[in-house]
Amino acid sequence: MSHIAVERNRRRQMNEHLKVLRSLTPCFYIKRGDQASVIGGVIEFIKELQQVLQALESKKQRKSLSPNPSPSTPRPLPLPAKPNHSPIGFEPVGDVGACCNSSLADVEARITGSNVVLKIVCGRIPGQILKIIAVLEKFSFEVLHVNISSMEDTFLYSFVIKIGLECQLSLEELAVEVQQSFFSEPVFLNEI
Repeated sequence: MSHIAVERNRRRQMNEHLKVLRSLTPCFYIKRGDQASVIGGVIEFIKELQQVLQALESKKQRKSLSPNPSPSTPRPLPLPAKPNHSPIGFEPVGDVGACCNSSLADVEARITGSNVVLKIVCGRIPGQILKIIAVLEKFSFEVLHVNISSMEDTFLYSFVIKIGLECQLSLEELAVEVQQSFFSEPVFLNEI
């Protein structure tokens, strides 16, 4: 009889912990209500929070290493190289990924299954999400899912995109094209 009571107590505690995890996790991470989906969604959320934390730490480190320019002196923006040249900050990420970093944004593209996961860590730039979507649509990618996370002035944009039949870009070229959108003119809703 005590074994049954112990097991019942364990299940009650597990259900309470799952309720807490579900309440702490944004709803779009949890696809269904079963235990495995809740735990899987929490894992994905924690991974994204870790990426935001790493981005904030690297931003903090870059700020502490570089001297602050005076407010009256505008800083020129370093333009990334064209896709057929190797841009500064570009690096392959394993066999199925590419990364392109600059002072404005860190862009990572990875293949997962039949889709591409595109993650961008950047500062707050009004209209930037529209520019990224315009780049994706220009090269025949279909946006399946977008997630935007922010902490203070740092944003993490996560896209799940489907590769269109007409798309001829490699992951490296995709990362560079998205990176270049940070150096282009702003896009407004009436221009799309």
